[in-house]
Amino acid sequence: MRLMTLVGLAVGLAVTIPANGGNWPNWRGAGQNGVAEGSNYPTQWSDTENIAWKVTLPGRGSSTPIVWGDQIFLTCGVDGRNAILSYDLKGKEVWRMMVGEEKPGKHKKASGSNSSCVTDGTYLYGYFKSGDLVCADLKGKEKWIVNLQDKFGKDTLWWDLGTSPVLTKDCCVVAVMQTGGSYVVAFDKKTGDVKWKIDRNLPAPEEANQSYTTPLVINDNGVETLVICGADHVTAYVASSGEEIWRVGGLNPKQNGYFRSIASPAFLDGIVIAPYARGESVTAIKLGGKGDVTKTHVVWKKEGEGSDVPTPAVSRGRAYILGDKGVLHCVDVATGEKIWSGQTERHRTGFSSSPVIAGDKIYITREDGKTFVLQNGDEFKIVAENELNETQTVASLVPVNGRILIRTDEELYCVGHP
Repeated sequence: MRLMTLVGLAVGLAVTIPANGGNWPNWRGAGQNGVAEGSNYPTQWSDTENIAWKVTLPGRGSSTPIVWGDQIFLTCGVDGRNAILSYDLKGKEVWRMMVGEEKPGKHKKASGSNSSCVTDGTYLYGYFKSGDLVCADLKGKEKWIVNLQDKFGKDTLWWDLGTSPVLTKDCCVVAVMQTGGSYVVAFDKKTGDVKWKIDRNLPAPEEANQSYTTPLVINDNGVETLVICGADHVTAYVASSGEEIWRVGGLNPKQNGYFRSIASPAFLDGIVIAPYARGESVTAIKLGGKGDVTKTHVVWKKEGEGSDVPTPAVSRGRAYILGDKGVLHCVDVATGEKIWSGQTERHRTGFSSSPVIAGDKIYITREDGKTFVLQNGDEFKIVAENELNETQTVASLVPVNGRILIRTDEELYCVGHP
């Protein structure tokens, strides 16, 4: 999935699920890094050219599709209920699973189906704003379901659920970071039984307590580890027990009450990259510490060149950090040194989806459905601009098997030759 230095291999690797080039098992891909396998992906298309197929979805949703084998999975609301949909690679609906009553989104860019599914190839897991977390097999047969809000307390987020579930060796893990009772909970993947649950209440003011980020699952010197960003801290936990390993604070030194976090952390070569402060900072943390490592393990920090919503892509020693207004920064993961940066065309709409690397190209999609394709090299170079004439696209682009999936609020496109 990606090349890493020998130092990075010694320090820690992102956990990957065994997969072929056609699998994208979570919203950031098999390596959790926004990097696709393979090459020769399409670079030019429009809503009438180079579209293999397009389907109108039965309801609204914002989640990024995932792919396993010959199936595409995504979520949306259908007639007032939550739904998981399965499509084949030709765009035909295979099955539909209804999961509890829909709790609609508050924000104009959101829905009750913001969270992306995740799969290990045996089971599929979906999570909704209503609090419903469901496990099913890949044929759409329910294995277990639990409502986190009924079980552990109501949702107190000011806005809409954003985090997606993640999978460890044995568990499906959800991070709930909100005002008045934050926690991380691990469910047995097969049974749905609670394996462990820990509080994650940290000293952050007001809305800064609230986070929409998705955890990382990494291997830190042989220990399966969860890394979570939110509430002015990055924290790491033993995945099998929930025991805290280390924490880094200081992400909000002036105690701004509105520094809620949306962009998730990324990981490469033994370093965690954590955007924060509504795009005003990026903090890089090396692995290997214990306890509070704020003063010892922050290897670099950048101000004013971060991301509020898009999660960075990381590959081959570089991090690609996309600002909400279309500025893309390429930085050295080890040092934070800027390699290049550039601005896409200025527009009234911004960027909510995350950058994706496929072959030698970088793809970034604006909220109106326009995708900019950049050469992945030593300078900022746009090689194509592709419009779909859509009003809202916040899900991230998914490259698989030489084609590209683009999910808008109401439609799913497959880009590539029919």
